[in-house]
Amino acid sequence: MPTACPVPLQVMSPQEMSGKRPQLRDDLKALHGYHSPQLDVTVRLNTNESPAPPPAEFAAAVADRVRALDWNRYPERAASELRSKLARHYVDVLPGITADNVFAANGSNEVIQSVLLAYGGPGRTAAVFEPTYAMHSQIARTTATTIVVGERAADFSLDLAEVHRVLDEHEPAVVFLCSPNNPTGIVDPATSVGEVLDHVEAYGGLLFVDEAYGQFSPQSAASLIAEDRSLVVSRTFSKTWSMAAARLGYLLGPTWLIESLELVVLPYHLDAVTQIAGETALDYGDQMDARVAMLVEERGRLVEALSDLPVEIWPSGANFVLFRPTGIDGDEVWQRLVDESVLVRNCASWDRLDGCLRVTVGTRAEDDHFLEALRNILG
Repeated sequence: MPTACPVPLQVMSPQEMSGKRPQLRDDLKALHGYHSPQLDVTVRLNTNESPAPPPAEFAAAVADRVRALDWNRYPERAASELRSKLARHYVDVLPGITADNVFAANGSNEVIQSVLLAYGGPGRTAAVFEPTYAMHSQIARTTATTIVVGERAADFSLDLAEVHRVLDEHEPAVVFLCSPNNPTGIVDPATSVGEVLDHVEAYGGLLFVDEAYGQFSPQSAASLIAEDRSLVVSRTFSKTWSMAAARLGYLLGPTWLIESLELVVLPYHLDAVTQIAGETALDYGDQMDARVAMLVEERGRLVEALSDLPVEIWPSGANFVLFRPTGIDGDEVWQRLVDESVLVRNCASWDRLDGCLRVTVGTRAEDDHFLEALRNILG
């Protein structure tokens, strides 16, 4: 039987294509994707990953379970075992917590997206207080949620007067607080979070506290979660659990809100391998706690060393430190560090962070390499 002759693909110039392509939404045309450089360097301290891999026995246990997977079957849609184990992990903080208070997703960014799909959208607003995590605004815009922006204080702490002004003026449907804040590392006091929550609830909004770095902080808003409170707290496995490759995040909140997210999340959105990795990781809580303690101690050593250099430093409750070199352009310092095979985050594109760099707390050897290179650059 003769086969049909393939039809050659007609190549058209941009001029010929004019008016023929589908058009991007107008509100997305000015957006830029969220990117962090991935360069081939000896010391990579730009994305706040854990400097140490998970325990070897964790990797072996995950591999054993993955080998036994029924690959022809969909994953368990509700991720029940993972959510149950997460609930048990937080029972000391939230007595009575169950799987119904937990939502798991592909990284904390899908958690943010799901909340905004459910409670944001056209005709609704979300509030952020700059400088802060860029994806809160980015995801809000991609879900057609209008962003209203308040400013943090001169020292990047939360300015409650400014928060109240924004909330009174706009009554945003979703209010984002990031604590410890990214990229500054500032921790919002519990009293401030409570005051913002009271104000948000007074007009019927939702407070979203992003605690991606919460395990490194001495406090958490999770203890404020209750069935009659409009508060959710998000966290991630990427940092303290050394599982950035798995892309697993989760949210703690009242059951009525968790139920609402099922209306917007895609079917079987959390694959079986990710669920297995999360479930297995929760069996190694002691090792996670030890890693956190090690990084907090190393953060103190790093800050002390930076204090001896001509840089401005901000206090951090996270696994990174924000600093600004004095007397030399931050872009030049960033490039010269790359030339020394050290990659840190250039934060100049963030609001009010001209000349600022952010360094992830690495191993002692990695931090020493970074400090030696920085000392040479700063003279």
